[in-house]
Amino acid sequence: MSLHQRQQQKPQAGDPDPSSPRSPSPLLAHQLSPYIKPLLLLLSFLLLSLFFFKSPSHYPFSSDQSPLSRWRDYTLSEAANFVAKNGTVILCAVSYPYMPFLNNWLISVTRQRHHEHVLVVAEDYATLYAVNDRWPGHAVLVPPVPDTQTAHKFGTQGFFNFTSRRPRHLLQILELGYNVMYNDVDMVWLADPFPYLEGTHDVYFTDDMAAVKPLNHSHGLPPPGKKGRPYICSCMIYLRPTSGAKVLLKKWINELQEQPWSKTQKSNDQPAFNWALNKTVSQVDMYLLPQAAFPTGGLYFKNKTWVRETKGMHVIIHNNYIIGFEKKTKRFREYGFWLVDDYSHESPLGKI
Repeated sequence: MSLHQRQQQKPQAGDPDPSSPRSPSPLLAHQLSPYIKPLLLLLSFLLLSLFFFKSPSHYPFSSDQSPLSRWRDYTLSEAANFVAKNGTVILCAVSYPYMPFLNNWLISVTRQRHHEHVLVVAEDYATLYAVNDRWPGHAVLVPPVPDTQTAHKFGTQGFFNFTSRRPRHLLQILELGYNVMYNDVDMVWLADPFPYLEGTHDVYFTDDMAAVKPLNHSHGLPPPGKKGRPYICSCMIYLRPTSGAKVLLKKWINELQEQPWSKTQKSNDQPAFNWALNKTVSQVDMYLLPQAAFPTGGLYFKNKTWVRETKGMHVIIHNNYIIGFEKKTKRFREYGFWLVDDYSHESPLGKI
């Protein structure tokens, strides 16, 4: 039988095969026919709504852009507007080798239900595309792109170049009118940090000293140490879009320009941050967060007695006072903080 003959014998859409036990009666088909088209239109609309889960006014790019160009052209202003919830952005900066740490940190942030605030400053195109492919709109690249294809070790020029961009990113967010929390991704959240941001101070930060403080310690800037400056960590900062916070960030940028990396002075962004704090203390309303809630790694991982005495008070743990990707991973695993092995499904990025 030819294809033409088979097509002629095929039952028409309006004439079901009478031999089929599922065929509706002619009367029933006639009764349903006025409703079929509206039902199909409604079903199509629902499917499209599920696919485009955000309305065009909230989607971070134009639908006529290519998948790559949309993220190359994505600006910090667009990204901040997309992720800001209640006027706040949670910022981190990541190069591709540290994607596992980003994912680990994100799991802990997601458990506190603050992940939708997160904006990843991608320090290379690989990170930009990897994050936005899995979690559209939550990564942005701020030119120029540094050379960050390798995991730069603490003290190297690559590490300095990477971290020295931090105050500029933060200042740009403040200029847009948002509050901003900055975290390094070698941290893990055990509780919600936002209730600890008491009052309306310009800047909140944590002490990087391992010496134990009393639970009722002062919340002012600690006095300078032997080098003439305090030892505040530049890896966990919260800033409000105030003139005082902007003065601090501008001074931080100036200090970095005056103290560039060299083979003899293997600097990073933190000494410059501390000099900026010390020189603007009379102009900026500063708040030192409680040590029991925000301990440095030199305290948390090296003082078991203190950890036992402050059990239940810890909020964010920083995996510092140790150098190297493998060593940081090993220590997090030993303490049960390496979450990506068993809980990657809790991350917006999924398993990487």
